[in-house]
Amino acid sequence: MKTLILTTAALALGAGMALAGSHSQTVRMGTEGAYPPYNFINDAGEIDGFERELGDELCTRAELTCEWVKNDWDSIIPNLVSGNYDTIVAGMSITDERDEVIDFTQDYYPPTASAYVAAAEGADLEGGVIAAQTGTIQAGYVAESGATLVEFATPEETVAAVRNGEADAVFADRDYLVPLVEESSGELMFVGDPVPLGGGVGMGLRESDGELREKFDAAITSMKEDGTLNELLKKWFGDDTQTY
Repeated sequence: MKTLILTTAALALGAGMALAGSHSQTVRMGTEGAYPPYNFINDAGEIDGFERELGDELCTRAELTCEWVKNDWDSIIPNLVSGNYDTIVAGMSITDERDEVIDFTQDYYPPTASAYVAAAEGADLEGGVIAAQTGTIQAGYVAESGATLVEFATPEETVAAVRNGEADAVFADRDYLVPLVEESSGELMFVGDPVPLGGGVGMGLRESDGELREKFDAAITSMKEDGTLNELLKKWFGDDTQTY
């Protein structure tokens, strides 16, 4: 559910290398591979996580052959538009800004909250130093909050900034932070109130790939209707996660 704020004025909108229509049977699935449990690289060096399992099932239901491509978060939309892959499956929230440049399927993860994590209670969230990943809506929120924003390229670096004292708190998707807090043995803790941001997570596609979007929409709908999407959400995010 990480959300990206578009700062590039024009992202080569003419990238008509659009998925050789959606007539091709092979679809390249772009993901970050650095945002567990949504997506990550496992010990075998392979893309893994909730979105890998979900994406493979969606491809099966849509009768498509899918290949996975790893791409850094800060260039994930430009590289979709320029044709380096055909979809984004990377914890990406559906936002109005992004929808002006690319298209989205329906959400496959319901809207949830962002949250602050600090190394001590009483962290100054309004006037202190807050870490967030570059290019996310969380970074935009902090920048407008009056706090001092420090941005990092990866989510791991934002948490490290809190651990080493560079930042008073990190602001990120709550579901990304939960396992980190649980595994920290009290070193990290949630502070302040959760902040609802974003409109759920969906697959990003080029605006010219309407037929492909319809195939994935139908597959997502079928997973919602037969309960398998809820099963995957609980498997990767716990029984208390939001479901459909």
